[in-house]
Amino acid sequence: MPERLNARVEACYALAEQFFKRRFPRPEVSLKLRGQKAGVAHLQQNLLRFNEQLYRENTEHFLRQTVAHEVAHLVAHQMFGARIQPHGEEWQLIMRGVYELPPDRCHTYAIRRRVGTRYVYRCSCADQEFAFTPQRHALVAKGRRYYCRRCKTTLSFTGEQRRE
Repeated sequence: MPERLNARVEACYALAEQFFKRRFPRPEVSLKLRGQKAGVAHLQQNLLRFNEQLYRENTEHFLRQTVAHEVAHLVAHQMFGARIQPHGEEWQLIMRGVYELPPDRCHTYAIRRRVGTRYVYRCSCADQEFAFTPQRHALVAKGRRYYCRRCKTTLSFTGEQRRE
């Protein structure tokens, strides 16, 4: 685990403890998050998961904003309980008041999409095609139906596959 990441988590907790005048249990921290999310706070497990690739590519901003964002979720949960909104006023209070950071809900880091197979579906109005992922295509094979929002007919597989 990179020392700077752990040091930032600890610094965020120190600020929260100073602000709220109470101790908070430290979370387990993991760099085993993949995909589009930069970080996730698991409230019940007191666990923070971060995306190592996005951390490496955006280190300074990630340490300042993303780590504080996720720690704020755990602190808000422990201060105000389980019934608060994820990015509600309690979380925003912590972002602004404790960390003096903007309460941004989402990151703007560049994400490289993996090249993968897409399955082409069409509807009756046929003016639009829908590129399904392998997972969604498999759900169709198991009986799930997807509908065109415009003409309300079931989307059907054209037999065409693409690499995107």
